[in-house]
Amino acid sequence: MVPVKSLFLTRRFFLAVAALIIGLVVAFFLPGWLVPVQLALGLLAGLALLDLALLYAPTRTGAGQVEARRVLGSKLANGSDNDIRIYVENYYRFPLSAEIIDEIPHQFQRRDVLFRATVKGGETQIIHYQLRPLKRGEYEFGALNVFAASPLGLVRRRFRFEAGRIVPVYPSFLQMRQYELLAIHNRLTEVGVKRIRRVGQSMEFEQIRPYVAGDDPRNINWKATARRTTTPQAADALVVNHYQDERAQQVFCLIDKGRVMRMPFEGLSLLDYAINATLVVSNIALLKHDKAGLITFSHQPGAMVPADRRAGTLSRILEVLYRQKTKYLETDYERLYISVKNNVRQRSLLILFTNFETLNGMQRQLPYLRRMAKDHLLLVVFFENTELRAFLDAPTASTQDVYNQTIAEKFAQEKRQIVRELNRYGIHALLTAPQNLTVNTINKYLEFKSRGLI
Repeated sequence: MVPVKSLFLTRRFFLAVAALIIGLVVAFFLPGWLVPVQLALGLLAGLALLDLALLYAPTRTGAGQVEARRVLGSKLANGSDNDIRIYVENYYRFPLSAEIIDEIPHQFQRRDVLFRATVKGGETQIIHYQLRPLKRGEYEFGALNVFAASPLGLVRRRFRFEAGRIVPVYPSFLQMRQYELLAIHNRLTEVGVKRIRRVGQSMEFEQIRPYVAGDDPRNINWKATARRTTTPQAADALVVNHYQDERAQQVFCLIDKGRVMRMPFEGLSLLDYAINATLVVSNIALLKHDKAGLITFSHQPGAMVPADRRAGTLSRILEVLYRQKTKYLETDYERLYISVKNNVRQRSLLILFTNFETLNGMQRQLPYLRRMAKDHLLLVVFFENTELRAFLDAPTASTQDVYNQTIAEKFAQEKRQIVRELNRYGIHALLTAPQNLTVNTINKYLEFKSRGLI
């Protein structure tokens, strides 16, 4: 018996039925047309039954007629394009015309994930697409629906696979791996990280390793290279001296979860930009033999990961970042100062991700920032208003536009004044657009290391 729920009539079938109806209407006025129309009706019924038999007949192997599966990672990366693959296998002997509908999580607000493919008998078709989540949390995928039609194309059979899979969305570990790979091969300049020359020498020899593109030629160990090239299999194999810092320094990322970090930019909140940047900077710090730590705060103390560089440190930071949410209250910097004083005993680099819209807003927190800067190297990272910048760059067409741009310039000038005010008290400041946050923060960290400040 044919399962009714899996049976669907196609557009081709309804067009044929419409043609027969028109033929019957014509036959009412021209009786000679009735017999051909009746034969056509019988032919359509026979072809539809044959189509049903083709689609619902069991295969010789005993396996299902169609198999499909969705392949993705155990977790998705927030703010990054995540690869999704769908494998459709055809066990029929004839080529299959298939429509594949993937029921993606409701957070994406998309209903257009539909693909059409022709799969030959006994073959597999691979469909590739990408999803870019904009919020951390759990995402539930629904069923993978395959609507299969034979070459006759009068009816379709629906197959359903993989219903109800939950996948967590974590901070962008894909971005972290990209920067990690570039850092290993000394190619960070490709994504905008400046090549900074170290002032003085605070490095000690660790080991020799094979030369890779991007290594400083001045570090080539010619004696070791000469010894290696005595064997044919190692010919032309350059080796370089590898150095590491004399001692690991502590690098803490401080993330403000107050209402000022709720502001969106290209779908992501400023908090999510700070979280993604924290993950990348923490990983780079570990690769540079420093210790990475984390402190979150809002109107009350948040989570903390002590600075460490042992295995598992980055995983702990990732798990803590996954659970962070924006609060809608005013941030309490006094509590932050107390938390840092009680938990960070050694002089460290503190990278504070926050946002100041006005000079008065910053000055209210300045006493606590100055106290932290007295014991640590403090870098305050806050955000440009990119929409304001686009407004300033737009041409003016009226007196009202000139007035609006004057007000906008006042706010932009106030942001720059915040940087100067912080610098006046020995506090390092970084004003950056959200999309450049990661690169600019890494540049500052590498600059501090090159100058021997940490």
